[in-house]
This record gives sequence, C-alpha cells and structure tokens, in this order.
Amino acid sequence: MQENDGRGTNQLTRRGFLQGAALAPLALKTFPLMQGGTPSEQFDVVIAGAGHNSMVAAAYLLKAGYRCLLLEGRPMVGGAVKTAELTLKGFKDDVCSTAHTFLLDNPMMKNDELKLGDYGLKYIHPDPLFHLPFPDGSYLTMWRDLDRTCAELEKFSKRDAAAFRKMMSDYEPVKSILIGASFLPIGFGKPVSDQLAALPTGKLWQRRLAMSAWDILRETFEERHCLTLMLYLAQISGEPPTDPMTGRFAYGGVRLQLTGRPFPEGGSGMLTQALARFIEAHGGVILVNKPVTNLVIENGKCVGVECADGSTYRASKAVLSTIHIKQLVDMAPRDLWGADFIFGVNTWQAESTVLVTHYATTEPPKFSVQGGVLSPAESGLLLEPENVFRREYDNARGVVNLEDPIVQVFCPTVADPTRAPTGMHTIKVLGFQPYDLKEGPAHWDEIKYEVSDAQLRLVRKFAPNLTDDKILARFVTSPIDFERMNPHLWHGSVHAGAQTPSQSGAMRPMPGWAQHRMPIPGLYQTGATTYPGGSVTGAPGRNAAMVMLKDFGTSLEEVLNKRA
Repeated sequence: MQENDGRGTNQLTRRGFLQGAALAPLALKTFPLMQGGTPSEQFDVVIAGAGHNSMVAAAYLLKAGYRCLLLEGRPMVGGAVKTAELTLKGFKDDVCSTAHTFLLDNPMMKNDELKLGDYGLKYIHPDPLFHLPFPDGSYLTMWRDLDRTCAELEKFSKRDAAAFRKMMSDYEPVKSILIGASFLPIGFGKPVSDQLAALPTGKLWQRRLAMSAWDILRETFEERHCLTLMLYLAQISGEPPTDPMTGRFAYGGVRLQLTGRPFPEGGSGMLTQALARFIEAHGGVILVNKPVTNLVIENGKCVGVECADGSTYRASKAVLSTIHIKQLVDMAPRDLWGADFIFGVNTWQAESTVLVTHYATTEPPKFSVQGGVLSPAESGLLLEPENVFRREYDNARGVVNLEDPIVQVFCPTVADPTRAPTGMHTIKVLGFQPYDLKEGPAHWDEIKYEVSDAQLRLVRKFAPNLTDDKILARFVTSPIDFERMNPHLWHGSVHAGAQTPSQSGAMRPMPGWAQHRMPIPGLYQTGATTYPGGSVTGAPGRNAAMVMLKDFGTSLEEVLNKRA
C-alpha cells in the first residue's frame, strides 16, 4: 500500500497537501485561470475567499450586473468543496464534503436559478441511501423507497416501522417551514416559531425543536437496532444529540428518506468547478494563491483588501468575506468591531471533529446481507447507541477512541464509476475523534496513522474483503490537518464551528450580526460562520447576496425576473 504521507519523493507531501500543492493536478483543471484582476482594475465587489458560499454569492451578484473579483488564498477554488487526486493518479477523492443533501433544497438548485447544469453539474442519487451493520450480524438498510425502508425496520419491530412512518407524516406539514427557513436571511420572513404557531401541530413542533434529539428518539423507538440507526443519522451533523435544541436532528432519518444523499458526478468539487465556469462566463474574475491578510479601511468603512503579496484590491460598493471570524477580526483595528462582536468571536466554539482516511482500492466495501453482499455508497458504524455519550466524554478528556469509534464510510464509486480507473474504487472513512488531545493538537502528527489503522480494523469487522492486497494507497487527514489545509476549518471544524443554540439562527455568528452585515460598514460576511451554518447548502451564499442586493437598491426577485 502506498502511503501518500511525505515518505517518498514521488508521493504527495504533508507540506504540499497543506499548502495546496497536492491539489494542483486538478486545480482549475476545467477552466482557465481568470485573466485580469490587477490592483488598478475597478470592481464593484471584492470577495475574500472562493469557497462554495462566496462563489454562490458572486454568481447572483454577477447576474445582477455587479463586477466581482474573488481572491482565493490556495491554488484551487472550492474551500471545503473540492475533489483532488489525494491517493493515486486517476482516483478522485473528495477533500472534505461528499454528500450534498441539503443543497438540492436550495432554490438555486430547486428552481434552477443559475442553470448550473449548463456548466457541467450533474447529480447522482445513490440507492440504497444508507447501510448500518451491527455486531450481532444483523443490519438495517435505508432505501429510496419508503416501503422498502420500513420493511427493514419491521425485521426488528413493527411498532418502530410504524413510528418511522408517523415521523414522516408528522414532518410533512412543517417541511416547507423548517427547510425554507434556511434559505431566507434572518429578518427576511416570519420567524419559524410564528409560522409553526399558525399550524394545528405547531405547538408540538415548537416543543420538539427545543428538546434533544436523544429524548425524542428514545421515546419514539423501542427496539435498540432501530434506535441505533435513527441516532446515528441524528449525530451525523457533528452536534451531540443529547444537547437541548437538537430536536431537529432527530428527523435526520426523515430528511434522508425524503432527500437522499446526492453527490455530483465526478466528485464534490464539480459543484465549485461549475460555479467557477458560471462566474467566468458572466465576467467575474478569480485569482488563486491570493490570501487576504488585511482589510483596507478608510473613514471607518471597508473599501478593499490587501493580500499577502502586498497587492491591494478596492471595491466601489462592498467587500464580502468568507474568512473565518476568528481570523477576520485580526484584519482590522479591534475597536472597529465593537465589544459585542469581539465577545462572540472570543467565545466561538468548535464542533466534534473527524479523522479521515482516503483509500484507493480494487474493491468496494462488501457487507454481508441476506442472500449475498451489499456495497452501498454510504454506510456507518455505531456499535451501541450509548456510544454517542462516549464521543463527548472522549472529547472532554482529549482521548482518541481506538476500540469502537463512530465511523462513516463513503464509497461513491459504486454509484459513480467516473471517479476511479475502470474497476477501481475510492473509499473515505471518517471517524469522530477529538481535536484537542490531552497532549495538544500537534500530537495528531504522531498518532494519526495509528488511529487510521484502528478505524480500518473496525470497518474490516463488517467488510472483511478490504484486506491489505485490495488497498493500493491511502491519504490520512487528521483534525489539525483540516485546519492547516483550510483556516476556515478552525480547530478541525468542518462546519467552521459548533451549531449549538448559542451559535445557531440569529446567534450565528453573534446576535445583531446574523444578517451578513458586519460591524464595519461596507463589509459583509458569508460562509459557514453565518446563518444557517455549515454543510453544503449554498444558503449562506445566496442569503448574503439577497442582503447585499437589498442594500444596493434592488432584490434577488428583480434580478431573477430580468429577461436573460
């Protein structure tokens, strides 16, 4: 097995990966480096960072006729939505995100507002949706067909199968409210609580959303296998399902059944590649290797940015940032931010983190099922439901779990063979592990291969076909590697920070500053540190564009209603 860990001259080095060199083979491969973007050029909006949300915002602003410049600090656009050859040539690995479950609910996709299909974006909908094997040899599989999913649950409990159907029917009247809320900026519509209050079951839902996912699920499902499946899907967001205000995550299984786990053909990064093509086609400019280090402030207003190479770019209307707020506040005098915003930054909390191993293999994982084997695009391991408690205990102690970590396994190539050479596969194994080790986060450099091995041993208990001779190469990313790779993934947080009550809704990133407008006039913020938070939704980007367009004297509706 080849180790892409810096141990050979022909291998990807750790330093290269963290600085972006390892991504270079696919960087901007499908569109040319944008020309222009010199400091003397005039731009309406300068955007610091080219993650998927800032690219979405740029697309709408360009559609409205505003000239945009995007400055990306790394060699490749996309932020946490990238695909690259991390293991071997020809194997396309998703650097961070894989499934785009919530993106297809975004009006950008649902109503085809940007027509990204014309720019090469195509989604695949795997079936089965998800597979969870158990230590006793049994298993549960979710399928796109509801009856087939319920038949799986009925193997263990007819009552629990009926309970899942009831969860589906209970969710239906509030679906448009709960999903739609993410795609409107704070203050642009009636609060969710007010919308729910108008429904016959609204008061029940107000209470459910305030409860913990654990309390909802343990009252709903009586059989341990069924409970384990639903609890796994509740904790997949990275938030402890035992915390108050996580009730919405109890319906993770419902959302999965409704939406599936779609991903772009060719890799997660095909979303940002399509957005880059859209931006180029509409006159936008993207410059890579341009890390922003300072905000340019004149008369108390943000009028541009300065890059690490000393170049300065000015904006006639606004600057839009997707830089993590932990770094953003150091790019302008502290007294301009205000004490409340600084307090929000100082108290910002990280989320549960993961250690990820990418594999190039000759076979997909093969799980034993009745009548043979099953190779799903996504599967998980949660040996006991109470292990969700252990995860938080391990986080508090700063101790890795080598025995029975909660693990997620992706094998996109079973549904999308374009990601690997013929007959080959890419596998991504994620294990929930703490960032803050008791020895310090840098200790990950010493133990990450040991932890990767332990996570593979657990996977092999259920997919024993993944023997050493089937694995051609691996690439390991620890929680601290994620932060080094992309500063926006602060403390290894793939969603930029916890989505707890104090960092959700109108509290993200801070009360009074959840509408994408920052304390410094002329500066706006998007990305995962803004409402509604992380995951690949495009919501922070579209929402930021809505706010900016309103401030510019127009609206998203006017822009979309213009004749092409």
